[in-house]
Amino acid sequence: MSSPIPVVICDDSNLARKQMARALTHWNVDITFAEHGLTALEQIRAGRGDVMFLDLNMPIMDGYQVLERIRRDDLPTMVIVVSGDIQPEARKQVIEMGALDFIQKPFTEEIVSDVLRRYGLLSELSGEAVESQESDDTVALPDYYQEIANVAMGRAGDRLARFLNSFVHLPVPDVKTISRHTLEQKFKTSAELNDRIVSQGFVGAGIAGEALLTLPHDCFEPLAKLLEVEFRPTIELENELLMDVANTLIGAFLQTFAKQLDIEFSFGTPVILPPLKQLPTQGGHWEKTMAITIEYGLHERQISCELMLVFSEDSLPALRKLSDFF
Repeated sequence: MSSPIPVVICDDSNLARKQMARALTHWNVDITFAEHGLTALEQIRAGRGDVMFLDLNMPIMDGYQVLERIRRDDLPTMVIVVSGDIQPEARKQVIEMGALDFIQKPFTEEIVSDVLRRYGLLSELSGEAVESQESDDTVALPDYYQEIANVAMGRAGDRLARFLNSFVHLPVPDVKTISRHTLEQKFKTSAELNDRIVSQGFVGAGIAGEALLTLPHDCFEPLAKLLEVEFRPTIELENELLMDVANTLIGAFLQTFAKQLDIEFSFGTPVILPPLKQLPTQGGHWEKTMAITIEYGLHERQISCELMLVFSEDSLPALRKLSDFF
């Protein structure tokens, strides 16, 4: 048997790196992990990345920047992009920048093998992949849900891009513990900035929470222009535009999020919130819980909006239990 092929898996999600490594288990490869683009480039220059699986949305250096650097420096690697951003424009961009192919998250071992065979990248099977790092199979709860949120973010972003007929820039989902005080400060700041917020509740499989869609006040005029709607500085038009964006993003995100957990959510009626400087008392008493925050951006249009999922504190045991099935 010949020497294993050096492969770099570049993704900021520990879970995503492990999933790709498992998909390569039967190939004769030597795997190196990279948490962001700078590390991946270092591994390629060190001869550890004849083939690279590259995520797009990462901190420090994202996938687009990595592809630019590979092309600029003529680095010896063949890149397959693996991303939850399924916008046609994203796929077009990475192919034009030199990527061989684009694999959509979530993926299966069969999909990965098919791409490898199609391009003749790997031809020799092995009993087991050799991992150079991260042999521990444990993954922290936030990392599980960051990767799930990443896929849901991509589906919702694609829906928003089609609705607005524009490319939507996607960030790294921010999954972290949030305190009641922090959320109250967020509402207070939004009220001071005259931002508009839509709230929609969801519940299912022992999980409950609120999806909060925030649209800055200065985004309504460019949004109306983009939708070819005559802009009038009225509360009625703002409400209409706000609900259009909320209905486009929230449902797509939550449905994809739930599908990955093999559960279903029931949705409440979306409500436009009045300016709030403290949380409603009917929200119950809680101190800390998990929140997922994503900022969708149409930077060329000066439009951005934030989607935040805040889970009830009572949902945390169910979220931990569901993560055990990964």
